[in-house]
Amino acid sequence: MRVLAGIAAPRNARLVIAAAAAAQHSSTLPPLVHFVVGCIRWASSNSRWKQRQGSDYFARQAKVQGLKSRAAFKLLEMDSKYKLFKRGQTVIDLGYAPGSWSQVALERTKPNGRVVGIDIIPAQPPKGVSTIQGNFLSPSVHQLVKDYLVEFAQRRNSPAPEEGLSEEEENIITDRPSYIDTERAESIESDHEINDGRLVDIVLSDMSAPWMQTSGFSSNTLSNPYSRMMNTSGMSFRDHAGSMDLCLAALLFASDTLKAGGHFVCKFYQGAEDKDLELKLKKMFAKVHREKPDSSRSESREAYFVALRRKGDATFPLD
Repeated sequence: MRVLAGIAAPRNARLVIAAAAAAQHSSTLPPLVHFVVGCIRWASSNSRWKQRQGSDYFARQAKVQGLKSRAAFKLLEMDSKYKLFKRGQTVIDLGYAPGSWSQVALERTKPNGRVVGIDIIPAQPPKGVSTIQGNFLSPSVHQLVKDYLVEFAQRRNSPAPEEGLSEEEENIITDRPSYIDTERAESIESDHEINDGRLVDIVLSDMSAPWMQTSGFSSNTLSNPYSRMMNTSGMSFRDHAGSMDLCLAALLFASDTLKAGGHFVCKFYQGAEDKDLELKLKKMFAKVHREKPDSSRSESREAYFVALRRKGDATFPLD
């Protein structure tokens, strides 16, 4: 039916305009007329989005470079300015779908880096990125992430078996570990006890609060904004309030998993409450910066907090 409506719209423009006008002033029109008008509005909005993407420089570059979305360039800009990533780091990407930030994090932490994406919706992760489908606000997901990272750290730090040894020699080494191996094992155990499961170097959050779906139910693609955590309602106060809630939730997650000296990056929509969030961040991190990357659309009210070097004794909620 949507296809038929899309075909009918340009051929019967006057009829469609009249039907739309009548639908605004009457609730007694046949359901089919309301459905067709709704389809046309949905198709028109979809066409505008495609037109904007087609003329957007960063969207074209993302496609050329094999990136999941244009959002990758925002993180690349912030990393270029603040040197967020280093080799071998562990990174958590909250609300990772479609995965462009995870792609950047994986590339910048090679080799031996570990990137874990968490999202409530099913999505195909970038190659080399580990993912968890679930709500990061859930305590069970917090624990799952901790368990996974502890297991990975233990695997990475466990000594590799030496080659060229006889079976008898291997048994002797196993029964009597060397002094270096003993010290290493004690160091790992002590590290875990001190950090209390805080094994993450960077927590990223590029999320926005989802808004209630009113149309487009038949579209099941990942590009459908209703199916993603990153969409806005067009109401500045509502978008701002929703982004503040998500930033605070992401900060709570970071407080639970981020190691001392780690970094935190989160997207927010500017408004009255962002000063309060900035003050909270300044109590937990040594430096806090506001960023509006060049690749962020000028008409958008989105901005980013880049919080650097977590203070070891600071937690959230703040005491």
